[in-house]
Amino acid sequence: MKLDILAIGAHPDDIELGAGATLAKEIANGKKVGIIDLTQGELGTRGTAETRTVEAENARKVLGASVRINMGFADGFFVNDKGHQLELIKMIRKFQPEIVLCNAFDDRHIDHPKGSNLASDACFLSGLLKVDTKFDDDDMEWQEPWRPKKVYHYIQWKNSEPDFVVDVTGYMHKKLEAVFAYETQFHKQDSKEPVTPISSTNFKDSITYRAQDLGRLIGTEYAEGFNVERYVAVKSLYDLI
Repeated sequence: MKLDILAIGAHPDDIELGAGATLAKEIANGKKVGIIDLTQGELGTRGTAETRTVEAENARKVLGASVRINMGFADGFFVNDKGHQLELIKMIRKFQPEIVLCNAFDDRHIDHPKGSNLASDACFLSGLLKVDTKFDDDDMEWQEPWRPKKVYHYIQWKNSEPDFVVDVTGYMHKKLEAVFAYETQFHKQDSKEPVTPISSTNFKDSITYRAQDLGRLIGTEYAEGFNVERYVAVKSLYDLI
């Protein structure tokens, strides 16, 4: 299956929080989107790997993504090495996305910058002819090289200065529905789960007010921000809103 956009996150819910409205907008515009979670989030204080799996699938359905795959890397302990890179390269070559979205460059959770670097490096290496991969042992043919045209990094816990923002007015309801499909992770009245930084009402409210603030700065209702590895280019001054 060829994808237009492949979104990669260290944990289930990273993508929904960082780029959920953008993906919902692109899907509504006819783009084919896939999601890869690097880990099951099994070290998370609230919920379990099993509940996160169910929640992740529910969130996929809300967004309308075509496919969601969990790599099963070790939460908290995966590294950006050859073995992990090759496993991700297989997925990039399988789906041949034009655009990859991935974790923030720098963030509070150590897996986020690790995931960012792993995804970015895998995207580069995926384009090298002499990096040999097969999707699985049953494949008869080696995968063809494929390098995404663009790699963008969504903003996470740290309120980083974005390099560009996407107007997501009209799609915040989809983002919020997808985020709160993770019922064990976020604020829920009378929950008996331990309190965490993302289970507070402040964090829950911040999902909306951060998008509102970025929207305010560009003259729209809501927006999501992204960072880039290379210059952002437009064909015309009139491409800017």
